[in-house]
Parts: sequence; C-alpha cells; structure tokens
Amino acid sequence: MMSAGSTGAEALLSLERLPDGALVETEAVLDGDAESLVIYRQGDAVRAWVNVCPHAGRRLDWAPGQFLLSKDRLLVCAAHGASFELEQGECVGGPCRGDSLRKVEVVVRDGAVWLA
Repeated sequence: MMSAGSTGAEALLSLERLPDGALVETEAVLDGDAESLVIYRQGDAVRAWVNVCPHAGRRLDWAPGQFLLSKDRLLVCAAHGASFELEQGECVGGPCRGDSLRKVEVVVRDGAVWLA
C-alpha cells in the first residue's frame, strides 16, 4: 500500500467523505511518521491540522474520528477543554490559549483532499 506523502501518491480522502462544516479524522505520513490529521471543510476551503492538542500532547477526538464542536463552532479538546477556532487553528480558550494546532498544508483537486 502506498502512503500519502509529498509525492501526492494517494489522496487523504474524497470530498464526498467531508461534508461542508464537518471535521474528519484521517492518517497521513508526515516527515516519515504516520500522523492522525483533523480535516475541516468550510465551503470550498479545506484546512488540516495534526490531531494533537498543544496543551498536553493528547489527541483532540473523544473517540476515534469523533470531535466536539461548541455552539460557537470551536473545536474542543476532549481531554482538558481547550477550544480552537477553525480558521487558523488558534487556541482561543482553555489551558493553551494563544498556542495553535500544527497546520498541515492540503489542496483540493480531482474531488479529493491531498497533501500540498
């Protein structure tokens, strides 16, 4: 099986698996390491971050691929309640306020999301 990498050998996921406004977990190889990613779609814009909270280094999802969104559309870390806005991944509330999620550059082409 080929892994996603800078060669773009494999799409991270198809757009049909990423409804508008949804957060989806997928895996990719970054710098030689398999990483869990959070991918977010807002209209035509797709953003991705490593699925690790900068506060304590734990995954953001409360169960594999299941993310908490506040009523204000903030991604909330299930472990300690850090809240992240979904434009830049900046922590705007909780124990790591001012830190940011580690951004992963992605592009949309041919109906799928790829590493940039």
